[in-house]
Amino acid sequence: MKVIVVGAGAAGMMSAITSAKCGNDVTIIEKTASAGNKLKITGKGRCNITFAGDIEDFKENIVKNNKFMYSSFMNFNNNDVVEYFESIGVPTKVERGGRIFPQSDKAEDVVVALKKELKKYNVKVMYNTKLEDLIVKNNVLVGIKTNNGEILADKVIICTGGMSYKVTGSTGECFNIIKKYGHNIIELKPGLVPLMSEDKICKELQGLTLKNVKFKILDEGKQIYSNFGEMLFAHFGLTGPIVLSGSSILNRVENIDNKLKNNSIVSYIDLKPALDIEVLDKRIQRDFEKYSNKEFKNSLNDLLPQKLIPVIIKLSGIQPDKKVHQITKEERNKLAYIIKNLKVNINGLMQMDIAIITCGGVDVKEVNPKTMESKIISNLFFAGEVLDVDAYTGGYNLQIAFSTAVAAGKN
Repeated sequence: MKVIVVGAGAAGMMSAITSAKCGNDVTIIEKTASAGNKLKITGKGRCNITFAGDIEDFKENIVKNNKFMYSSFMNFNNNDVVEYFESIGVPTKVERGGRIFPQSDKAEDVVVALKKELKKYNVKVMYNTKLEDLIVKNNVLVGIKTNNGEILADKVIICTGGMSYKVTGSTGECFNIIKKYGHNIIELKPGLVPLMSEDKICKELQGLTLKNVKFKILDEGKQIYSNFGEMLFAHFGLTGPIVLSGSSILNRVENIDNKLKNNSIVSYIDLKPALDIEVLDKRIQRDFEKYSNKEFKNSLNDLLPQKLIPVIIKLSGIQPDKKVHQITKEERNKLAYIIKNLKVNINGLMQMDIAIITCGGVDVKEVNPKTMESKIISNLFFAGEVLDVDAYTGGYNLQIAFSTAVAAGKN
């Protein structure tokens, strides 16, 4: 069969290789001048290719449409991804939180290995070639129109990604073409994106990384997200893995813009999640005994990062120069409460172009979950971020790309 793959990203290259292994004549069209543009920068240039865990971990970390992923994941799971990359010369390692990276810490190695595979299986890649339309007759796809002319094909796999990181080629134009042929496109929103805050403490703490903290988001007093791990203060607000994952829940809140405007969205950081409030109080008492003759401002060095101490002191309302042995039980209780509930108001989500992924896309109700073929247009397939499936950080989004790509390529 003559197969055209649109887009030379993670899903595009993997589906092309899979299809070519089945003996098909495969061509990738890529609108930019190179392949794997987004792969090269994912995971801060280290490429978190998948995760260590089972299907339950996978399901729990998919924010939307996890049931849709069952068949393709069972057919090509995270262990298969590791085995595949090891077999093509990319040894891997498991890091904290079950994140799997190339041993070299170089995303470039992943791209180079996939490009070698494309060559090995005679996949042609047409660069600077942009999809302009589909050629459909009686709801059957027979080819595509590009800026370089028409190409007839037996099957077409669309792997054009979402709308985030436009410099990599993901500009979202393809969604208008797909929509034209009857597909429903779920509204596109930024996913895995930093959160903005006008609170002074973000500027005061910018550059501070917090590890092993608990982060939660409340919408009008109701908790909508909670996670444990690493985060970072920035001049604009908050970022880091647990914050980015929270954005993919927050962006789906109804009437979100008004709520952000009216300060209805609040986040809390638990700086000592391993200690409940009573145990934390005992810990503070021990530190206070140790520094009983010192001033309050010099008593928290064992408990908190240096940069955080002035902020916590200010929020506690305890005079910085007050002697530790003069601090009352009520003051100590307030201090413990603030350490467990450091409040940061959320005023917005960063724009789509900063987002790691795009939430929304082709409605999965209109796609066969086993084959990734359109239920509306025969011979049209989808894989990767173009679909309305997204996950938290930790290698889950690339796993979605690889699992759906293999399903599309095989079929």
